[in-house]
Amino acid sequence: MSFDWTHRPVLVTGGASFIGSHLTDALVSLGARVRVVDNLSSGTRSNLQPHLERGAIEFLEGDLLDSAVVERAVRPMSVVFHLAGDHGGRGYVDLHQAACATNLALDGLVFLACRRAGVEKVVFASSGCVYPKFLQNDPTKALYLTEDMVGPPYDPDNMYGWAKLTAELTLAAYYRDFGMKSVSCRYFTVYGERGHENHAVVAMIARAFVRQNPFEVWGNGEQVRNWTYVSDIVAGTIRAAEAIEDGSAVNLGTMERIRVIDAVAEVLRYTGHSAEIAFRRDMPVGPQNRVADNGKARRLLGWEPAVRFVDGLHKTIDWYFSSRRRDEVARTLSTALTERSAPDVI
Repeated sequence: MSFDWTHRPVLVTGGASFIGSHLTDALVSLGARVRVVDNLSSGTRSNLQPHLERGAIEFLEGDLLDSAVVERAVRPMSVVFHLAGDHGGRGYVDLHQAACATNLALDGLVFLACRRAGVEKVVFASSGCVYPKFLQNDPTKALYLTEDMVGPPYDPDNMYGWAKLTAELTLAAYYRDFGMKSVSCRYFTVYGERGHENHAVVAMIARAFVRQNPFEVWGNGEQVRNWTYVSDIVAGTIRAAEAIEDGSAVNLGTMERIRVIDAVAEVLRYTGHSAEIAFRRDMPVGPQNRVADNGKARRLLGWEPAVRFVDGLHKTIDWYFSSRRRDEVARTLSTALTERSAPDVI
């Protein structure tokens, strides 16, 4: 279908949370008629406040594990951006396996309701966690994960990864069997404003904000990631909605290879915080080497990241330092690193 977003009815599940609220901003700016459904377990109304005040969006508070909420939310939508789920950074997903398993039911309910309601397209927020863990053990290897590396023998990253993989396979089957259009966007280590402390970049920033010393780094610091700025993720998601419909997956991630310890060094330098480093090898670290190949997105979507990591990092630090209270962060940080409740802001 041809995508003129003006007045098009779209749903953003999880639209009050970090990535979802940025996606909502972009869709409103394109003229779409946006409905957001969120249970506010990690999102917050303040992320949507300008739109709510202007009546620019419809907001539905509800739990998508309730089929009645799902059915109400998806009608009469043209496009459903499905970002809702029990999710978080490494500090959350490794330690809350049963909670992440609820995504299996949630995604199934959403996809079934979309088919019954005649939704034209589902755009699913998948993850780099679908990639086999056995490929990602050597941080010294210049590895770039391509979409076709997901396949038998499947070895996704814990229950969170299994749920994302199952959702991808479900959407592909719905396209084959019923013709329901969809695309799965594999997000890689997203960071930026409105991010949460259970994600690595914001956790680093929070530690500098409270002047933690010694400064804790989970693992040995050699882990390699491709942190991708949220505005790039949003732009890629919208382009995927416009260009792909066959239920296939596409990587959305930068190809910058950043070691954790190098990101820490830049956080400390930019914030002017001098501290000893304490490596916490007892804490969750995830794969040692996770970086996307974004060649498919460049070919099919005409998309590639516009924000260098160092620039996005500085923007995120500036936002965090201007929007948090030091005493409150110091009081809640140890819990925030492994939980997903919405942080307090001024």
